[in-house]
Amino acid sequence: MGWACVECALTGRAEHAPTAETFGERAVRRVAFQAGGGLGWTLSALTTPRETPAPWKIVVITGAPSWAEYWAPALAALGPEREMTAVDRPGYGASEPATAVGDIVLQAEALAPLLKAERGQKILLVGQSYGAAIASVMAAAHPGKVAGLVLMSGYFGEPGPTARWLVDVGAMMLKVLPRDLRNAVREVSGQPAQLDRARRALASLRIPIHVIHGEEDDFAPIEIAERLVRETRTRLPMRFERVEGANHFLNDGPTEALIAAIEGCIPPRAAPRSPWPSLRAWSGWRPLARRSADMVGA
Repeated sequence: MGWACVECALTGRAEHAPTAETFGERAVRRVAFQAGGGLGWTLSALTTPRETPAPWKIVVITGAPSWAEYWAPALAALGPEREMTAVDRPGYGASEPATAVGDIVLQAEALAPLLKAERGQKILLVGQSYGAAIASVMAAAHPGKVAGLVLMSGYFGEPGPTARWLVDVGAMMLKVLPRDLRNAVREVSGQPAQLDRARRALASLRIPIHVIHGEEDDFAPIEIAERLVRETRTRLPMRFERVEGANHFLNDGPTEALIAAIEGCIPPRAAPRSPWPSLRAWSGWRPLARRSADMVGA
């Protein structure tokens, strides 16, 4: 991944792994949209084209660095009952601006257009790693637009040994780092002071919140995620899913397992209600003529 970032910086290519060449635009398509809040940035995302809107739209707010193409296998594997959009956040990939946008509230405002849904469609908002805090703020800022929130490998200010080493080394090499890595170091370094806003956002939500975390995560230790669930008083209990043997990059593991984990956050479709009475209701029914005859005989 690091070498791909350097290669893109040298060649001017936005995508580390060009998705159109691998999957084709009928499966995964790159789209552009204008950032919310009148910020004037053009942002980029990968999405699943659908002829008709799916019942659920899954919106992925990626981490730091923020590269949507690493979610492309999951997008391509989704069935027709689901849509997914994964974004290059502001300051990364094919999105503007060129500089880091370290304010998580500003990031949430810029990404708000992703929460647009078709009539009858529900949105499951997935915040991955650094994107978890941003997704929390987005969900709180737009009540009624998000049906469920997933904090996947959520990063909340306390790095594991690998992340700490990368940030420390990156801070000493900022001037020579490619744009995306440089912006990631700046974002992560400035996140802790903003986390009260993310925690307040979580506490205010009236929707299901799911926390999915790999037990071998050495970027954002699972103990931090467990503490977040234990100490954050939410209106509904948060569901915690511990993924055995998984590391920080759940989207880099088996695609089937990733999709299954996300599906576990979507409530099953209720069985359609029949307009006719149930069999139990019919069990005491007798034709009117028979009932009349019984009464005459009595």
